[in-house]
Amino acid sequence: MARPLRIEFPGAIYHVTGRGNAHQAIFEDDADRFAFFAVLTGALERYGWLCHAYCLMDNHYHLMVETPDGNLARGMARLNGLYTQRFNRRHERIGHLFQGRYKAILVERESYLLELCRYLVLNPVRAGLVRRAAAYRWSSYRATAGDEPAPRFLTTDWVLSQFATRLGHARERYAAFVAEGAARSSPWPALQGQALLGGAGFVRALRPHLEAAAGLSEIPRAQRNLGRPDLARALGATAGRAKAERNRRIAEAHLRHGYTLAEIGRHLGLHYTTVSRIVTAAESNPETL
Repeated sequence: MARPLRIEFPGAIYHVTGRGNAHQAIFEDDADRFAFFAVLTGALERYGWLCHAYCLMDNHYHLMVETPDGNLARGMARLNGLYTQRFNRRHERIGHLFQGRYKAILVERESYLLELCRYLVLNPVRAGLVRRAAAYRWSSYRATAGDEPAPRFLTTDWVLSQFATRLGHARERYAAFVAEGAARSSPWPALQGQALLGGAGFVRALRPHLEAAAGLSEIPRAQRNLGRPDLARALGATAGRAKAERNRRIAEAHLRHGYTLAEIGRHLGLHYTTVSRIVTAAESNPETL
């Protein structure tokens, strides 16, 4: 079974989603929601996370979390595992509560964190549950806008600091920002490989992490190959180039960057069996790479 790409480093920010197994509810009543908050508070304090926004729906949740110590996987194992135990015990059930592994999208702070904090609290509006974000009790909107005290696990400082230095003005502008978001398109078309949301510089900075995952076959190919150079740049101009250098670039495009033999062959006008022979020869003589 494929497993999602997980990149962890100090200061990483994620949009995290956990969904109920077979679309089942993970929150059946308010007591379940408060139990989730209690487990979330414990995970945040234990692992030093910051939660910038959240939204609980009936069969899934959304979190915007920052991990100063680069420890998302450990904290998520505790969060989902402990909440499942409490849910099953309370409802006299057994087995999985969540649908497979949680989904975590690595987010660039400068370009997408604020937009995603807005996107999260507008989930109930998009789902038709309420007309305004302020009418939904189970998101971070009301606490961030100053309509109610913030729960212990929520930090609003960074979000509000994007609008004004004076708290009252910041809250007013945040409320206007969220209201404007109802008519805006989703940020998800910019998502790369179902794993990264950020600009080209963000992806380039993550290249060492992406290259470390390139050899892990259980990670989906689209995620392993994030941040690689496009094929034309990987191969370079072939006209007038020495055959040995051309073959080295062909082998590197396949072995390091993950392009298929057919993709390389189409780009160069070579039959894929010719490309295969070049790659096989390079594998037997790794000093040529």
